Amino acid sequence: MSKTNRYEVIVHSGFRGLRYADGRFDQVLEPGRYELPKRRLPGQRLPRVAIVPIDVRERELNIKGQEILTVDKVAIRVSLLVYFRVVDAALAVHSVGSYEERIYEDVQLAARRFLATRTLDAILNDRNEISNAVLADVKNSANEFGVEVLRADVKDLVFPGNLREIMNAVLETERRAEAKLIAARKDLEAQKLALTQALESAHAEAERERVRLATELEEARAMAESPSLVKLRELRALVEIGRAGGKVVVGTKMTIDD
Repeated sequence: MSKTNRYEVIVHSGFRGLRYADGRFDQVLEPGRYELPKRRLPGQRLPRVAIVPIDVRERELNIKGQEILTVDKVAIRVSLLVYFRVVDAALAVHSVGSYEERIYEDVQLAARRFLATRTLDAILNDRNEISNAVLADVKNSANEFGVEVLRADVKDLVFPGNLREIMNAVLETERRAEAKLIAARKDLEAQKLALTQALESAHAEAERERVRLATELEEARAMAESPSLVKLRELRALVEIGRAGGKVVVGTKMTIDD
């Protein structure tokens, strides 16, 4: 067949071509250039061929906010981003009417099922839990129609206006309470330090007093055992008085004048 009776079809990288002959799918075309018959020769019947390109690159799907009632009856609106790619082009096109619409609906239902079993407090504590739950829910079902869901992320989580005000008030109260707790801890640490220093000082003073009393007791015992030590101590006292400028009169009665 001459070139005038053929035409070229190019399947680009990142795509797969689904080839149909007379409306019947017959093969998946990888990226490349393909020549197809342009018209039949006299007496020859050629099938009508069509090539449908299917994008197999990673893509994202924006799941718009839907209002969901939590288990504690709080209405919240959540929107998600889902990242996916087609892994089996023929299965994705032939098994469902629209694989993108199917993913959209499955993610919406998965988010609704999960959030309806959670309290508002649990949702606020871990937003990643929503993403993980949705991904686990839709991943297997998407594989059945030739699509791999790679991840799901919470894009927005919107609450009623009055609830936002209440939440802001709660957060402000928590911040103030935390600041007071930090200040109280600092005061307690300062008091503990002062008490520790006072106890150490009292222990040191008690030790000095114990040593002084022990020394005096030892001296008293020594003087009781040796009267000459008493006389010696008296003489030392007289010498010290004299050095200080005092007068000492020794006679029948001892007197000390300043």
